[in-house]
Amino acid sequence: MLGVEGDYRDVPYFYTDQFELGMEYTGFAPFTVGAEIVYRGRPEDGSFIAFWLRDDRVVAGMNVNLWDVADDIAELVRGGAAGRRIDRARLVDVDVPLGEV
Repeated sequence: MLGVEGDYRDVPYFYTDQFELGMEYTGFAPFTVGAEIVYRGRPEDGSFIAFWLRDDRVVAGMNVNLWDVADDIAELVRGGAAGRRIDRARLVDVDVPLGEV
C-alpha cells in the first residue's frame, strides 16, 4: 500500500474479561475447525493455554488467566502458517519457556 514494501504478519487477536475470568485468543479461527486441542497447564486449575494444532502446526492459541504470553503465541501461529511443525511435548511442558518451543 502506498508503494511501501513489507510483510503483513499480523495475527488475529481478541480478548475478553468476564468477572474473574480473562482470556486472550490469538490465531486463525477458520483453521481451528477439526483441529486437535492440546493444553499447556491444567484447565481445571483455571490458568492454562489451549492450542489448536493441525499437522503439528499451531493455528491458534488461547491463554486463560495467564498473562504476557500473547506475543509468544502469535509467533507460534506465524510459524505454523509458514509450515513450521512444533514438538508437541515441549509445547505442553510448562517448564519449557514458551518462546523456546
